Amino acid sequence: MAKERILFINQEISPYVATSPISSLGKFLPVSMQEKGFEVRTFMPKFGAVNERRNQLHEVIRLSGINININDNDHPLIIKVASLQPSRIQVYFIDNDDYFQKLASDTDHSGMNRPDNDERAVFFARGTMETAKKLRWDPKIIHCAGWITSLIPMYIKKLYHDDLSFKNSKVVYAIQPAKDLAPIDPNIFNKLKEEGFLQKDLKKYSGDKLDADLLHKIGIDFAQGIIINDPDIDPELLKYIRESGKPVLMAQDMEQDAQKYLDFYNSLS
Repeated sequence: MAKERILFINQEISPYVATSPISSLGKFLPVSMQEKGFEVRTFMPKFGAVNERRNQLHEVIRLSGINININDNDHPLIIKVASLQPSRIQVYFIDNDDYFQKLASDTDHSGMNRPDNDERAVFFARGTMETAKKLRWDPKIIHCAGWITSLIPMYIKKLYHDDLSFKNSKVVYAIQPAKDLAPIDPNIFNKLKEEGFLQKDLKKYSGDKLDADLLHKIGIDFAQGIIINDPDIDPELLKYIRESGKPVLMAQDMEQDAQKYLDFYNSLS
């Protein structure tokens, strides 16, 4: 009998970026699920802080090479891969020099202070979806963690819902700290319309503040389940989650037993 599959799309995974509760969780969960008998794959951005030589990244030519058009500009998609040791889980890195090259002005390893974070999230979502399609790997659960993954639930539900790779997947969105995220470009909605999203999908956010909570709300609205990894979550955002009526796992303890995550995944299916 084939193993059930879980796709983790993480903003951060240790040891590729600086160790933190979030990056440690990004490693802990995939490894734990593999140990419980699941087939696991992971994606993350190839931030400029990721050391390619030390972590033995190499480009996957057959997955690279397409251009993603955002705001009338073409951006080449480069896919790199490494094996997470000692588990040997494959980690696919979404790379592009325009969005993920390390800048001298970065205040952290992910560049949360950059003004183009909306386009970076769009590029990461499109790059991840197109690459996952090519893998022909249909996961039972898609776990999206962190602000840069926040648009992926909407892409899956609205633009990729008929694709066999995602048709039967349950999508989980995990809210993680993003207090230092730069304000979102007001043109984000026009850019999303160019992606193919309809006005009716976006109109409810038109009056919202252009910050991390906006991205979190989009993730919440299009996911089937919500996980809260932020111990200091905004009370208004917590209220928004509760009013959504969706299943919620409060997982603020980063070393929480993996069984609680597994039970949550199973409750969705």
